Amino acid sequence: MDASTPVATPTTSQPDSHTLEEVWSRVEASRAPFCALSDSIWATPELNYDEVQSSAQIAAMLQQQGFRIERGIAGIPTAMVGEAGQGGPVIAILGEYDARPGLSQEADVAEPRPVQAGGNGHGCGHNLLGSAALQAASAVKDFLAAHQLPGRVRFYGCPAEEGGSAKGFMVRAGVFDDVDIAISWHPNAFSGVIEANSLACNEINYHFSGRAAHASASPHLGRSALDAVELMNVGVNYLREHMPSSARIHYAVTDTGGHSPNVVQARATVRYLIRARELPALQQLVKRVDNIAAGAALMSETTVSSQVLSGDANLIGNGPLEARMQTHLELLGPPPFDDADRAYAARFKQTLSQDDLKSAYDRYGLAVDYQRPLCDFVLPLRRPYSDMVGSTDVGSVSWVVPTVQVYGATYAIGTPGHSWQLVAQGKAAVAHKGMIHAAKIMASTAVDLLQHPELIAQAKAEHRARLAGVEFINPIPEGVTPPFPDNE
Repeated sequence: MDASTPVATPTTSQPDSHTLEEVWSRVEASRAPFCALSDSIWATPELNYDEVQSSAQIAAMLQQQGFRIERGIAGIPTAMVGEAGQGGPVIAILGEYDARPGLSQEADVAEPRPVQAGGNGHGCGHNLLGSAALQAASAVKDFLAAHQLPGRVRFYGCPAEEGGSAKGFMVRAGVFDDVDIAISWHPNAFSGVIEANSLACNEINYHFSGRAAHASASPHLGRSALDAVELMNVGVNYLREHMPSSARIHYAVTDTGGHSPNVVQARATVRYLIRARELPALQQLVKRVDNIAAGAALMSETTVSSQVLSGDANLIGNGPLEARMQTHLELLGPPPFDDADRAYAARFKQTLSQDDLKSAYDRYGLAVDYQRPLCDFVLPLRRPYSDMVGSTDVGSVSWVVPTVQVYGATYAIGTPGHSWQLVAQGKAAVAHKGMIHAAKIMASTAVDLLQHPELIAQAKAEHRARLAGVEFINPIPEGVTPPFPDNE
C-alpha cells in the first residue's frame, strides 16, 4: 500500500464554468453570517470534547439553514450531523471547532497579549474550519434544491481533532458507512490541495505502580514507579536509533506520584504519542514501546498498565479527487488579498524568524521568498514529500471513504501552527477571505461530483486500489471510550 502515489485513472469531462460561478456566488452571498459564526466561535475557545458553546452555535446555524440535524452521534455530546437533499450519492463535508490550551491572545495584536492568562485559543484555526465547512454544505444544499437534483450533502460536526481523535470514534461507530465522498479543508499559509501526507498515531498512558517507602530509613522496601517512568524514557530514547526516520515519539510525564523527594513514589504515569508513516508500521512501533514499558516495570519491580486515549490513521490520498479539486483551484485562483491585507500580514511577519519563513516554504518544496507576506498563488498538485508533518483524525475517515481536502490561505506566511500569532490573525479580513475561498472550493467540488457520478466511481476504484487489500484496523480499539474531560 502506498498512500501518496496516485493510481492511474480515466479522465472525465471538465467542470461546467456556469455551475462553478453559480456555486461560488452562493458562497459569496453568505459571507456575513458565516464570518460572524467563525468570529463567535473564536471568542469562545473550548478544548477537546468540551466544545459546548461552539457546537451549540454550529447546531443553531444548521437549523437556521434548514438541515435535518442529529446531535450526539457516536455517543459524543458535541458531535453532530446535518443532512439535506434526497436520494443520490452522499457527500460529507467535515467541520471542526475545538481550540488549543494556553494560547489565549487578543485579536489583531502583533505581540503576545493573552485575553486570559493561561486560557484557550484557536491556534489551529478551527473556528474558521467548521464555519467554512458548514458554509460550503449550505451552498451545496441550496444548489441541489434550486436545480431539483438528486443527492445528499452532510455536514459532519467533528469535535476534538486536537489529540482527541473524535473522527476515529465516529468511524468506529459507523457514521460514515454510507458516505460516498468526504471533503474537508484546513487553514494554512498557502492555498492548494492537501496531499495525503500525515502520520498515523496513538496516544497512550502508561501507568506504573510500585510500593511506597521512606526514601532514607527504608529505601530497600520501596519500589519506585517514578524510576520505572525514567527507565522507560531511557529505553524509548535508545529505540529512536532503530525506528524509521519518518516516525516520531513524544512523551509527557503527567503524574510524578508526588512532590516529596523523601518518599519512594508508588505511582507515576507517562503519556506517549507514537507516530509512524503508515498504520501497519504504527501498530508495530506501539508493540515495541509496549515491550519497553514492560521491561522498565521488570527492572524496577513495579507493574505497568496501558490506556489508549486516542489514535489516528495516516491519510489515504485520491488522485481523481485531488486532480478535480486542483482544477477548481486553478479556475478560481488564490484568495483575493489586497494591499491592506498584505500590510496586516506584514505586521505579524515582523514577529517571525527567517527560520520560520524558510520552514514554511521548505514544507512544500518551494523557493523561499522572504518578502512575500501572503500567498498569492495556488500550490502545484504534486510536490516533494515532506517528513515535517503531523497527524489528523481525517486520516481514519480516508481509510473508509475516498477523501479530498484543500488548504485555505488564512494567515501570514511563516506563522507557526499552534502559536499566539495564528490566534491573533483568526478574525482578520485575511482569515475571512481565506475561509470563504476554501468554502467555495469545497462547495463547487461537491456539486461537480454530484453532477459527474463517473468521477465518484473513479475515486472509489482508486481508493480500493490504494488500499490493495490492506485491512483497516482502527487505531482506537474496541472498548476505548472518548477521553471526555471527566474521564482522563
